[in-house]
Amino acid sequence: MLVEIGALVEKNIGQQVLQTVRNVDGVVCITVETGRSGDLFEERQFGDFGEAAIVSILADSGKKEQVFKSLFEACELDQKRQGLIFMTPEITKTAPSS
Repeated sequence: MLVEIGALVEKNIGQQVLQTVRNVDGVVCITVETGRSGDLFEERQFGDFGEAAIVSILADSGKKEQVFKSLFEACELDQKRQGLIFMTPEITKTAPSS
């Protein structure tokens, strides 16, 4: 089974997180997308909005705690208030690919 673990962090941290977490045991797939956020970050490069990175990880549910901890540390959330992370319940069903 799989879980999704995600993070919303400042844009400049996204690529660092990708490089740090991609080889952690239990990571099946990891992606990073960028966008803008109007409420999470203090630094706002675009008036009311700041640049953000959205990290999405599919992880083996048996290793989810290890992957979550690695993501938490890579985002430096233990030291700074610069984002948030989440984990879904186990994914029990997926749509077939076409």
